[in-house]
Amino acid sequence: MTKLSVNINKIATIRNARGGNTPNLVEAAIKIQDFGGQGITIHPRPDERHIRYQDVYDLKPIVTTEFNIEGKPIDSFMELVLDSKPEQVTLVPDAEDAITSNAGWDTIKHFDYLTDVIKTFKDAGIRTSIFLDPNPALIESAAKTGADRIELYTEEFATQYGLGNLEAINPYKETAKLAIENGLAVNAGHDLSLDNIEYFIREIPTIAEVSIGHALISEALYLGLENTIQAYLRKIELANL
Repeated sequence: MTKLSVNINKIATIRNARGGNTPNLVEAAIKIQDFGGQGITIHPRPDERHIRYQDVYDLKPIVTTEFNIEGKPIDSFMELVLDSKPEQVTLVPDAEDAITSNAGWDTIKHFDYLTDVIKTFKDAGIRTSIFLDPNPALIESAAKTGADRIELYTEEFATQYGLGNLEAINPYKETAKLAIENGLAVNAGHDLSLDNIEYFIREIPTIAEVSIGHALISEALYLGLENTIQAYLRKIELANL
């Protein structure tokens, strides 16, 4: 069964808009887990515009499910991850001026770099995942880096699905199939929502974990956080029937 990890960056964004500690990120993470969330994902960036580095240390003791830290493996990020030792680190090639993640790694071009970074994290006992576009040509090199998983970047699927183009799932299916054949587990994330999550997982039932933030927190404004998490879990369960 696919696991649901909730990205809480948007909660931190709301907190930072007014200063102080409302909404409380730690309390939100505890509630998310109480409501059925099977993981907590955060993506600290160097400018700390949402998740702050201190948040990692505040969250670590209360995450009882799975702690997934995403980010570009610059020195400060690597030190943070090695110090906090989450269950999973997801490597994302963030551009400095990007509002949000907008591309996956070229695992051929950056093979040596990724291999060194992944070895460092795996030597510390941390599961590694590479954020990847749905491109089968990148899978062989991704597997050779020593990574445990890939995370499929799903923005294009979500956009095309919203336009009624169901064939947009095909490159994701092909990439996921090849990843499994090469010994990589497959995660997915970015713009997945209550509208498209069931179809995505039904078509790719091997997805180990989805990481959902922006859509889930936005939907929670209308439905409430507990109801929204439960709705996602029901969609995932239906997709696996």
